Amino acid sequence: MLSPAAFDFDALRAREFARLDAQDIAYLDSAGAALYGQSQLTAYAERLACRVYGNPHSAHAPSRASMADIADAKAATLAFFDADPALYEVCLTANTSAALKLVAESYPYSCERALVLSADNHNSVNGMREFARAKGASVLTLPLDAELRLDDAGARMGAIANAHGAGLLAIPAQSNFSGVKHDLGLITSAQGLGYDVLLDAAAVGPGGGISLREHAVEFLVLAYYKLFGLPSGMGALIVKRTVLERLKRPWFAGGTVDFVSVEHERHRQRDGHEGFEDGTPNFLDAGAVVAGFDFLSALPRQQLQQRMAALGSHFLEQAAALRHPNGAPMVTLYGPNDGRGRGAIFAFNLLAPDGATVPFTLVETRAVAAGVAIRGGCFCNPGAAERAFGFSDRAVASCLDRLGAQFSIPAFQACLGAGAPIGALRLSMGLPTNFADIDRAVALIGSFFTSARATP
Repeated sequence: MLSPAAFDFDALRAREFARLDAQDIAYLDSAGAALYGQSQLTAYAERLACRVYGNPHSAHAPSRASMADIADAKAATLAFFDADPALYEVCLTANTSAALKLVAESYPYSCERALVLSADNHNSVNGMREFARAKGASVLTLPLDAELRLDDAGARMGAIANAHGAGLLAIPAQSNFSGVKHDLGLITSAQGLGYDVLLDAAAVGPGGGISLREHAVEFLVLAYYKLFGLPSGMGALIVKRTVLERLKRPWFAGGTVDFVSVEHERHRQRDGHEGFEDGTPNFLDAGAVVAGFDFLSALPRQQLQQRMAALGSHFLEQAAALRHPNGAPMVTLYGPNDGRGRGAIFAFNLLAPDGATVPFTLVETRAVAAGVAIRGGCFCNPGAAERAFGFSDRAVASCLDRLGAQFSIPAFQACLGAGAPIGALRLSMGLPTNFADIDRAVALIGSFFTSARATP
């Protein structure tokens, strides 16, 4: 069999993302938001210009047009994640956080059904613990090893199931902090112990690669703008039909009920996804979802994954080569030091010649001035950050208690001590990223110390 012709990603950038070079921006925050392509935007605009859309809760032609786009958006979502429509359905939401809240508020936690979270989770996942605790469930965390991978998770899940009851396990497919791709083989192990599994796919990116036929989780959450940039106000919960029947919502809203009686204080929730989609769906943006998946479908996914791996390796090599005149490394990377089991997301800090951490805010400020779009902070992932930075539980807890309502980044830094990392820089790659963007970011890092040199 002949191998497919190599896809020209540089031509794609020139054709679809010319605005980056026109504005002299090295965009390296794709984990924050993907960028939309020009043809994708044009296709969406043409939909709006040529069709008449109306509130989908009606029978007229504009309403049916909206419902058709919604149905197409859901079908494309299932196809992208290789999900059998007979087994899964899609609930459209405002974003990933709203999708998580649907599960969190409706899941049947109890004293015999624990919530188990990876220490590596976005705060929108961490927030699920408040619902679990309110129902009397235990909340436990799976720790991370030195590479920020899950540490002996299988054995720990078994022990938790025996002591607290197997309930809901929530993990990311890929870390939004370190880029670690967690072992999806853990899903089958967890289900064998009696867990339902929620997979956060928000940080996976357009390369995808998750098959719900192979890894049949009960829940998967996503945000469309993380895949293809537009729209920014829609997410989704992909859920097994059989599991959706077990969820009990604590409230109802317009569009989720067959009837409501004010006089007799009764209501009946609709079956299936309709019982979980509050109010009027975002029918105008459904067409943008269709256009986005059409845009991605024209790209060779395997070659895109290879492209991301090559870009990531290039950054790792260039960053590792940056050294101070005394031979000390200029960059410390959090997570794996190679491309094994990781995506194109990298968290790192700059180090002074004596090994002290340079405040990430200083580097971020210089990056802004240089037109290099990277992100600074903990990226709403405190568990991975705490493990990466080596925080002492006692020291951090003491500082947080002492600062209380007066908490600020400078005050927290002062409490922990100068030179201690309290945040990082994150560089993440996407469809338009090229090698020149990486070189530009590395040059920025190297310029922070004028005496820096690269190792041969």
